[in-house]
Amino acid sequence: MRLRNSGEFRRVYSRGRRYDGYLMTAFVQPNGLSHHRLGITASRKAIGNAVERNRSKRLLRETFRMSDAVVNALDAKYDWVLNAKRSLLRVKVAAPVEEFQKIIAHVSTDERDDREDQR
Repeated sequence: MRLRNSGEFRRVYSRGRRYDGYLMTAFVQPNGLSHHRLGITASRKAIGNAVERNRSKRLLRETFRMSDAVVNALDAKYDWVLNAKRSLLRVKVAAPVEEFQKIIAHVSTDERDDREDQR
């Protein structure tokens, strides 16, 4: 249920939609599978040393896990790539969950708009 290789990440970056937030950037692309897949990046340039990168990745994984019900309420299944931002290190888990749920709401709105455009 994870994006594993760089080709999968590149595909989501190039073909997916981008949603920017204060704590993270999300790239989202429909995957045509029966489940969502998650990929997380936390670069040394953006985040810092290994301890900080690992903490930011743990926070983003937990954010995705805690938002499971909302994510699964979407009509389609998606590949998600979450890029951590430096500001993520200064918050507790509630803040990224709240921001991620706003991103999910944007995805849902875009999903609805796409369906209307196809009619």
